[in-house]
Amino acid sequence: MLVELVVKNLGVIEEARIPLGPGLTALTGETGAGKTMVVEALNLLLGGRPDPQRVRVGATEATVEGLFAQGDTEWVLRRILPASGRSRAYINGELATAAALAKIGGELLELHGQHAQQALLQPRTQRAALDQFAGIDRAPLKAARRQVQLARTRLDEMGGDERSRVREIDLLRFQLEEIDRISPTDGEELQLDQEEDLLSGALAHQQAAFSALSLLSDDGSASDSLAKAMNRLADRSPFEGVLSRLRNVAAELEDCASELRNLGESIEPDEERLDQVRSRRQMLVELRRKYGDSLTEVLAYAEEARARLEELTAHDATRAAYEAELTTAVAELQNACTTIGTLRRSGAAGLAAAVEAHLVDLALPRARIEVGVNDTEELPGAGESVELRISVNSGGVMGSLNKVASGGELSRVMLALRLVLSDGPPTMVFDEVDAGIGGEAALCVGRALAELGSHGQVIVVTHLPQVAAFADAQVLVSKVQDQDAARTTVVALQEEDRVVELSRMLSGSPDSSTARDHASELLTAAQGERRPGSR
Repeated sequence: MLVELVVKNLGVIEEARIPLGPGLTALTGETGAGKTMVVEALNLLLGGRPDPQRVRVGATEATVEGLFAQGDTEWVLRRILPASGRSRAYINGELATAAALAKIGGELLELHGQHAQQALLQPRTQRAALDQFAGIDRAPLKAARRQVQLARTRLDEMGGDERSRVREIDLLRFQLEEIDRISPTDGEELQLDQEEDLLSGALAHQQAAFSALSLLSDDGSASDSLAKAMNRLADRSPFEGVLSRLRNVAAELEDCASELRNLGESIEPDEERLDQVRSRRQMLVELRRKYGDSLTEVLAYAEEARARLEELTAHDATRAAYEAELTTAVAELQNACTTIGTLRRSGAAGLAAAVEAHLVDLALPRARIEVGVNDTEELPGAGESVELRISVNSGGVMGSLNKVASGGELSRVMLALRLVLSDGPPTMVFDEVDAGIGGEAALCVGRALAELGSHGQVIVVTHLPQVAAFADAQVLVSKVQDQDAARTTVVALQEEDRVVELSRMLSGSPDSSTARDHASELLTAAQGERRPGSR
């Protein structure tokens, strides 16, 4: 609820403090007194576009401040409009953006008028009205959309080019299959080099071994010469040391001859094995050419490739899981869309009929309402695009509210809608809701506003005494012309003052006793209708 509105240096208002209470409050006053500035002030608190020309002549800035109360929570919204430069917004004393002000203000107050922000023209307001009327819970739809967005975000965060990933996986698998098929071992090349040397010179090796053996063991060989030398030195004491060493040489020579015999006999030419060794060595050379300068590096590359392949294949498994989640989420979203779309389409005609019924009592007896429900590309089947269309006169073509309805008619449509829904922001302001009507129609509008005020705070700017008489409170906006400039005063009226103001509104003669009698009668009758059981 708006508890108090403070306006300084805005238009003709030098300074005004307007206390407001629950129920229906009527703002009245002569044309040009400054009622429009009060509506403009509220519009500024809703983040409306500032107009520096609205700053009072001679002032450097205009200030609008509103105190709102919701249960135990209070909000102070403030807007400063300088004569030049950018406007400033404050929420509970702290600087804020106009957008933040609009967000909070929009939850606290709804403004309807020809020159003000008109919530009913916004598609989301029309959709919300239909949803409320049809008892639609949008929570499952919102939850399903969040799940779809989450699944898509997870997939996007995985990143990378899928084709590049598949190509890399295929390449790694090919490389590992090649390395695993050859299955190299560290140090293998040295062993193969030695074996190839042995096999490629097998005959020459044999010949060398047996030729050396002959020189060591045959008659007249080194062994015979050594034996003869040892016999010459035997039993000669000066040569005992040399003789001992010669005996060792003889034993070593015998071992060498035996080893040469064994090696010569073990070496056999094997062309098939030689081909295998050479082929194997070539395979290892190819591996080193591709994967490293040594077999050690080749084996290290194989380990790295195996880890990378595991990472990529795990990535694919994760992607597949996320894609499955996305498919499920999309299906759930489609089910939610279908459910809500069905409810919206079935409730559209009922909402139109209910609003039409109230418009009859709001001086729009020939008005026809149509609620169009269409799908959007983003949420097919949900009927997310909701549009209220109206035809004001019999036989008229249905059109959008902003194209067909005047400011006053639009306010009455919103009033009718609020009467149907009986729900909205804590404070609702109607400007020019009674434009172009009078007599019994004005009484009907007054009754409707009073009924709406029984559920929350309603502020109406009106020129009609029939409407003002139904208010719980009345605030007079009047202009005083000084020598230097005009200034506006805002005063909350007591009951006797209300009679005077109503008489002015009725006849233009507040001092007329007849007008006052009529005003008193009107006020008594209107207030009597508001009391339970008075009708």
